[in-house]
Amino acid sequence: MKIPFSPPFIDEDVINEVVDALKSGWITTGPKVKALEDEIAKFSGAKSVLCVNSWTSGAIMMLTWLGVKEGDEVIIPAYTYAATALAVIHAGAKPVMVDINDDFNISIAEIAKSITSKTKAIIPVDIAGWPCDYKQIMDLVSSEDILEKFTPTSYAQKKLGRILVLNDAAHSLGARYFDKNIGTECDVTIFSLHAVKNVTTAEGGAICLNMPAVFDNAELYSELRRMTLNCQTKDAFSKSKAGGWRYDIVGLGMKINLADVNAAIGLAQIRKYDTLLSQRKEVAARYCKAFSKYDWAVIPPQISDAKESSCHIFPLRIKHATEEQRDNIVQRISEADVAVNVHFIPLPMLSYFKELGYEIKDFPQSFKNYSAEISLPIYPQLTNEQIDYIVSTVVNAYNSEKII
Repeated sequence: MKIPFSPPFIDEDVINEVVDALKSGWITTGPKVKALEDEIAKFSGAKSVLCVNSWTSGAIMMLTWLGVKEGDEVIIPAYTYAATALAVIHAGAKPVMVDINDDFNISIAEIAKSITSKTKAIIPVDIAGWPCDYKQIMDLVSSEDILEKFTPTSYAQKKLGRILVLNDAAHSLGARYFDKNIGTECDVTIFSLHAVKNVTTAEGGAICLNMPAVFDNAELYSELRRMTLNCQTKDAFSKSKAGGWRYDIVGLGMKINLADVNAAIGLAQIRKYDTLLSQRKEVAARYCKAFSKYDWAVIPPQISDAKESSCHIFPLRIKHATEEQRDNIVQRISEADVAVNVHFIPLPMLSYFKELGYEIKDFPQSFKNYSAEISLPIYPQLTNEQIDYIVSTVVNAYNSEKII
């Protein structure tokens, strides 16, 4: 039985929506992008939503808007995909990496120890779709001693008056935090709409704006939308109308807008996302029940009093496994035609970040989680027969390794 890791969900509704975009004669940013923004805003509860061409470009833009510069610091977890750190570097600031907790998410205690007068933003990451402890993070940045350290150096920073919290929610569209869908828990939340995500536009991202009352989120949306189009005062749709050719460039922008033909894929998916998400949860529940029989299996958190996962990834860990043993198990699973993955190689283990001076020895929990982790396939199209085959394949691979 051959099982892929994460194929996109493409049904007739998706195909019809894309064909409709193609037939409309308008394939770049236009009505379908706006419809997708509205759907994500409705689903997440965000005040305003702006779609862009990737999570990474969205994060770069938001940090640029914040006014970060050389010498500024942005706190991130050491355990995340490279884009979290690269966005900070592209925006001109320094990523300050901190360790994680056993549940894969950033340690609040480590954040507190790492805040300096140079700290301008914090980017927590919802690994696998499991929300971070946002109430604690927001309480931290609003606390008196942290406010005293804050040294604003841009108009946006002075207006905010504290460290910005930007949720890397690349994995967590549909996750819940205190009975609300993720999207409103901090200042800015950015979802990824990449090909392997729960809702995809092939490539894309969605910025959810929930800035405090001193900001007008609708006004900020308009400012950022211009910024995605090179700070041009008219988008292509407006310019294409008779007599609408004249425009101006009012700042240093980027070219990171999402196209309608891409938005069409996500639009069809998010309209049935309640069903798709429920199916993901069913897969996760079957995994949890199956692996709960084995004392060597560390099952990822799925639900608590305050949180519920979006089930984007199922990061199973093998208790007491070394990195080499985990790799051997992955190889045996792959030989049985089951595609699995590892999320993630901690940033300090990657060549680029090593060269910048980061060392994995400073992040023991990140390494511990990584060395034992195997991400299993989890998507709506999986059948019970396939899930059972994956479980038995993992069990057989574990038994072959003889971990003590």
